[in-house]
Amino acid sequence: MAARSGSRCNFWLPKKKRSCANTRIESSLFCGNHSQRSDGQWLPCPIDPSHSVLQENLESHVKRCPLLKQNVALSGQVFYQKGINAGNQEEDEENIGSCYSVVTSEMKRSLVYGMSVSTFHQLVKKIEEVHGGICNDIEDSHLSPEACNIWFNKEIDRKLPFQEKHVLQQGSILGNLEKIGALKRCNTNVECSEKDEDSVPAVVEFGAGRGYLTQMLADCYGVKKVYLVERKSYKLKADRSLRQKENLVLERMRIDIEDLNLNAVESLQGVPYVAVGKHLCGPATDLSLRCCLSRQDGESPVLRGLAIATCCHHLCQWKSYINKEYIISLGITKEEFLTMTWFTSWAVDDDHGSKVPGVEGIDLIASKEEEGGDKVEDDSLSSVEEVVKKMKPMERAFLGFKCKQIIDAGRMKWVKKHGLDSKLVKYIPASISPENTLLVAGKLSPVLA
Repeated sequence: MAARSGSRCNFWLPKKKRSCANTRIESSLFCGNHSQRSDGQWLPCPIDPSHSVLQENLESHVKRCPLLKQNVALSGQVFYQKGINAGNQEEDEENIGSCYSVVTSEMKRSLVYGMSVSTFHQLVKKIEEVHGGICNDIEDSHLSPEACNIWFNKEIDRKLPFQEKHVLQQGSILGNLEKIGALKRCNTNVECSEKDEDSVPAVVEFGAGRGYLTQMLADCYGVKKVYLVERKSYKLKADRSLRQKENLVLERMRIDIEDLNLNAVESLQGVPYVAVGKHLCGPATDLSLRCCLSRQDGESPVLRGLAIATCCHHLCQWKSYINKEYIISLGITKEEFLTMTWFTSWAVDDDHGSKVPGVEGIDLIASKEEEGGDKVEDDSLSSVEEVVKKMKPMERAFLGFKCKQIIDAGRMKWVKKHGLDSKLVKYIPASISPENTLLVAGKLSPVLA
């Protein structure tokens, strides 16, 4: 029950345009959530640092923290294996030196601003040369598959949330999988059979969130087994709608991708599946690729194809990055890689929208600037911070996009090395989302294999 008005918390909630409805605590005008805190008395919860606890209550709190029960239940699952997809520390130490823990944005910023101006310009030049040599074949592939018309035409259950930009993105992801043969549209009059060699009865969605990419896949392609991998809890999930589908098996695994041993999911062993992910932030893309492809054997699920929309490259970490060997072969050091991840934030730190060109456009504008002499290294600037402030916004954006494409090119080549025919495409216009790169891969044809 809501507190009576006289005993309510006096904290004003501007978005709701009312005061907090909770009961205020004794000898205070505010509830426990909005009382002024003394920093010295509050400590991050050791189980879930997203919330803090009074120091005097810490001992009792850790015994009843809501996340504790979840962690205990998770540790008993056969598919839980702590850090299995985190990356190889020995590889880090052998090739590069002692490995980092999570490198924060502030630490990356310090790496950039700690450079000399000449070193900064040399790194920018190296990035441009590397990009020019490896990122020349990223094509536009904005698809609207006929199979998804029930979504495009809004012929779906009205209770399902509909946002056009998300539907266009989801449809194009599935269309690109269909284009490479990893998905097959079911005949409306004939059920897809698991015995059909071309059918894909299962889908694993990484970073599934509410699961509406898989909802569209199940609606339009007749997938019969659904595995949603997501570490957070969400309201308004697609799960209820998916469970109402006849003969569809749904399993939601609340687990960090880093700790998921996909080979140990009993109901998926030996089953053909596709892996999908819409906007897998930063290292989550690398964790997902490692989860799908690192440990293939006779009992492994059969990966028919994958489509991952990459994003948030500024969160990428050296430890978890999937293709360190390739980055090193380009002459890029660990510190330069971390610097590049910081540059990637420039690609989306403004509403560039349709002004942002494709790969060809980036290279064309860069070459015109060089010919016109617009790009001049100012020797009078004494620090990298000053150099960055003098750069034009679009110049920073182009550099950020080049860094993103180099990082994604390494991922694409790693997937290809593991036996899939892979490529990078622009799956939607930049005006819908500047994070519009899709890593798509399918089985090699018998001629190519």
